[in-house]
Amino acid sequence: MFKSYPALAMDRSDQASSRDRHDKRADMLFHLVVKGCALLVLIALLGAAFSMLWGGREAFATFGWKFLWSSDWDAVQRKFGALVPIYGTLVTALIAMIIAVPVSFGIALFLTEIAPVWLRTPVAAAIELLAGIPSIIYGMWGLFVFVPFMAEHVDPWLDENLGALPITGPLFQGAPIGLGMLTAGIVLGIMVIPFVASIMREVFLTVPSEIKESSYAIGSTTWEVVWDVVLPYTRSAVIGGIFLGLGRALGETMAVTFVLGNAHLLSASLLEPGNSIAATIANEFTEADSPLYLSSLIALGFLLFAVTFIVLAVARLMLMRLAKRAGENRQ
Repeated sequence: MFKSYPALAMDRSDQASSRDRHDKRADMLFHLVVKGCALLVLIALLGAAFSMLWGGREAFATFGWKFLWSSDWDAVQRKFGALVPIYGTLVTALIAMIIAVPVSFGIALFLTEIAPVWLRTPVAAAIELLAGIPSIIYGMWGLFVFVPFMAEHVDPWLDENLGALPITGPLFQGAPIGLGMLTAGIVLGIMVIPFVASIMREVFLTVPSEIKESSYAIGSTTWEVVWDVVLPYTRSAVIGGIFLGLGRALGETMAVTFVLGNAHLLSASLLEPGNSIAATIANEFTEADSPLYLSSLIALGFLLFAVTFIVLAVARLMLMRLAKRAGENRQ
């Protein structure tokens, strides 16, 4: 009935060996599953890029490199160029980030360092609610509320007071119709602020309180704590959040379509109507009456993909460079 000590030791050894084999199979299965998920993302990314490149092959074959810097967009004569949409996309995204970054930084700083405790949660919840509003709502608000305000108050003032300046004057000259790249950039900035502010707030909260309290203890002001302690500690994550917001601004469609003006005009004025890659595709995809027209729109989609990829790649290189510099400083 009772096993000898060698038999018990052998049973335990067999059980341990069986458990090791089971753990090894489970680890291998887990490794394969997570690796498959990562490869699925990569395959989806490459598949989307290749499908757009293949769909735009006729446009690239017909126009060649000229497609990138041509401002032509004539569906009747079958002449297409991507310069105006690319220019509008970059300008509106740049305006959006000029507005969104400092405002988002101020919001995150207020919520983490200045606001009383009872106010932090409601304001943070309001920011998250703003981030969840569909872009078409922003577009309708922009068209019916913000565009008339710009046409009546902002555009005339800019044209009258800044349009005569020698260098920056051409940026603010134009008919005060409200629609234009400046309006689109402001609406985009309002849309991007909740995303960037949320990221900055969460990142600032990761700074250990002991570090900030020690800085306050030696007499530092709130601004000095933020500039000398919080930002260096969270610099990489903050830059990453900013570039994620820029990626959203580059690819926004409906809000920009409502307020940009949708005109294939290359103008230095921010008050003039323009176009973007996403807005062009959304407006004209159903109107493409020829294979070359459709291929040109798909080619624009590939260019938007390429621009976004380049922006995120630059962000990654910047983060790697900052990390390397931080490591050298520690040494």
